[in-house]
Amino acid sequence: MSEPPPRGAERDLFRDTWVRYLGYANEVGEAFRSLVPAAVVWLSYGVSSSYVLADAIDKGKKARDVPSPEAGRSTRVTVAMVDTFVWQSLASVAIPGFTINRVCAASLYILGTATRWPLAVRKWTTTALGLLAIPIIIHPIDR
Repeated sequence: MSEPPPRGAERDLFRDTWVRYLGYANEVGEAFRSLVPAAVVWLSYGVSSSYVLADAIDKGKKARDVPSPEAGRSTRVTVAMVDTFVWQSLASVAIPGFTINRVCAASLYILGTATRWPLAVRKWTTTALGLLAIPIIIHPIDR
């Protein structure tokens, strides 16, 4: 998680608390893809997407509340929301989700061709590798 805000600074619910990890729910879903029904994976994307939407709305409200001339307010709110939505969609959902999906797909394929392990063991190993890859992927993004 990112560094705590300086003393006296407002704490951002979506970036400075445990709520931040809801944005990465889809990575957990992707890691478990070989073991759970597809609906569970899609549900994890729903959780992550809800986080992204809520964060974008929050940033729009904060931009709206900044004192300034009324003329540029709607533009500032729109820019804040679109910027947050696009960044969070890429950084929290699309890029990490795709990466975990490919790590898991590749590991399942490699384990299937390189070992004679039972399918259940290969699937659980793939899930473990996917879960282990999550912090490696999200740490640089959270910085």
